[in-house]
Amino acid sequence: MDPRIPRLRRKLAAIPFQPLRSHSFGEEQHKFSLGPKLAEARVAAFEAEHDIVLPDAYLQFLTHIGGSGAAPFYGLMPLERCSLMVMNPRGEPGTPRGFDGTGASNHGHDLFLHIIEMGCTDVCVIAVTGPLTGRVLIGNSDGFWGPNLSSATDFLDWYERWLNHMSAGRDNRALELTSPRLRAHPDRHRMAPKI
Repeated sequence: MDPRIPRLRRKLAAIPFQPLRSHSFGEEQHKFSLGPKLAEARVAAFEAEHDIVLPDAYLQFLTHIGGSGAAPFYGLMPLERCSLMVMNPRGEPGTPRGFDGTGASNHGHDLFLHIIEMGCTDVCVIAVTGPLTGRVLIGNSDGFWGPNLSSATDFLDWYERWLNHMSAGRDNRALELTSPRLRAHPDRHRMAPKI
């Protein structure tokens, strides 16, 4: 088991009781609760069905912390609802790239697993093949914005960053966190820094 697991459990358990924490968009949906941990056999069946290997840090989360629930945005989706995607081909320089579901014509492209519900056509994915394997990206499946690659080295680091920023009462546009200071201000939508 990854040594970060017990620390993440403690941090998540404390978040709802911290009066000066940030507001996390979508927390009303998951209420900082986690679904049951997944059995390794269930994960292995998913990997075999999709012919992939889940990144180790994400696998550690699913099997030692929880299989769904508390996470940025609307929360971690149950594994059976996760779908494989590919990033759209590069268009004009400087234009965002979207994501599409995988199909027969997408064989050989880098694969991303849609793991967190963001709403509308926005997606939070983890790379499962290619040079970005294990890294978390957010973007829009239609290519209206992003994709933005997190600087966190893996899923557990990304998840801990969310907990740390929330605990410290920080704003973080990439994680949709709003500090108590900005939440109370009538012009909070104009004050949040862009990343």
